[in-house]
Amino acid sequence: MKPSVPTDIREVDMSRILGFLADVTANNNRPWFEANRPRYEEVRADFTCVAETMIRHIGRFDADIVGLPVSSTLYRFHRDTRFSPDKAPYKRHLGTYINSRGKKSPHGGYYLHLQPGACMVACGAYCLESSLLRAVRQSVVDRIDEFRAIVEEPEFHRLFPVIGEERLKTFPAGFARDFAYPEYIRPKDYSIAHPLPDSFFLQAGWDERAAELFERMKPFLDFVNDTIDDYI
Repeated sequence: MKPSVPTDIREVDMSRILGFLADVTANNNRPWFEANRPRYEEVRADFTCVAETMIRHIGRFDADIVGLPVSSTLYRFHRDTRFSPDKAPYKRHLGTYINSRGKKSPHGGYYLHLQPGACMVACGAYCLESSLLRAVRQSVVDRIDEFRAIVEEPEFHRLFPVIGEERLKTFPAGFARDFAYPEYIRPKDYSIAHPLPDSFFLQAGWDERAAELFERMKPFLDFVNDTIDDYI
């Protein structure tokens, strides 16, 4: 019988989640996992509560998230290894991607990532197809004062100094080379992230503080989605 999902984040043992992820990283094989499946089921129930809590918190400042089914934000723990040189069968992290239009939509969303030594909160639009990426870049050019007001606000820039997981080394094709802020149109995706130590999640009230970080991100996400939503 699978454990029930806690109804209060204060019932969740975050050290148990991080401890399991550390152990599965060190023992990423099917025999170990099957022997520890009860631990996984407990952790999965706990993390479902984490995701539900984040949905509620984000819904306080983003009405589009209110009532989002938690199942739409979670991922399989088993890895698809068919096309990967890494044949480890299980992920080394847990993540919830809170996107009002679903995990596979180009519309941007909020992401919480738990992985020992690599935890973070993030938001944005990922894996944009080329025409959509070009449209977002064009919006940055056309509305550069608005974009700069968001990303150069001192506290925002302190928390989220880098835009995009990957960036072009050269100028993107089709854009005027005299554009004064090339760093804002070189990203290959429009996302931002803030790393967090494991200890962050072991403190009472961590969920409220994570929600505050997500709220800080929202103007950036709104800017990006304003263009994306015109195309989908």
